[in-house]
Amino acid sequence: MRTAKVLFKNEEAGTLFQHNDGSFTFSYSDAWLTDIAKPGIALTIPKSQKEYQSPYLFPFFYNMLPEGANKQALCSLLRIDPNDNFGLLMAAAGTDAIGAIRVVKLLTV
Repeated sequence: MRTAKVLFKNEEAGTLFQHNDGSFTFSYSDAWLTDIAKPGIALTIPKSQKEYQSPYLFPFFYNMLPEGANKQALCSLLRIDPNDNFGLLMAAAGTDAIGAIRVVKLLTV
């Protein structure tokens, strides 16, 4: 399983997990949920205590991935499998993301 923190304006909003079977789970942090001033990170992932589950990377996060020549260059430079969407997300959305969301790798279990 691989895990990442999802930051909204540099504050932890939740956690994204990739399970060993390749499926994904996203859950909001308790602190984010209890603060009514904090928004959901995406329209498709509204604030909720439930865990969101998907057999593939959530479209919201998938849209943060590089494409075309940028994807090829990043994969080649960092030796990432082009089909490893979680790995690409960690490489691309950890420091150089457009907008308020960043995704930062935590650990590999």
